[in-house]
Amino acid sequence: QVQLAEFGGGLVQAGDSLRLSCVVSGGTFSDYAVGWFRQAPGKEREFVAVVNWGGTGTYYGDFVKGRFTISRDAAKNTVHLQMNSLKPEDTAVYYCGTPGPHDVYTINPLEYENWGQGTQVTVSS
Repeated sequence: QVQLAEFGGGLVQAGDSLRLSCVVSGGTFSDYAVGWFRQAPGKEREFVAVVNWGGTGTYYGDFVKGRFTISRDAAKNTVHLQMNSLKPEDTAVYYCGTPGPHDVYTINPLEYENWGQGTQVTVSS
């Protein structure tokens, strides 16, 4: 069974950067698209970014507006989310997840089968 673990959250100030990492284990890394989502208190889980299983395609939520970059490191079974120019409204728990093997990458969280435990990102003003 695929397992995911997120790292890299923390408390930063507005305008700062953070890099989140999602380590994937228990499956063949190259078989899975990996997506990042976030959830703030009282809100639904929101799509942030996704990279396809071949690493050749990416897609971002509208709010990202060029501030975030998703990438995958096949040698380390890891997907990174580089977040720049952070804003207080980016404060949330960030989760990574995978749909089924070889599934087309998707922005719908209901189509994801595996999730990590989440990492808190807090941006102060």
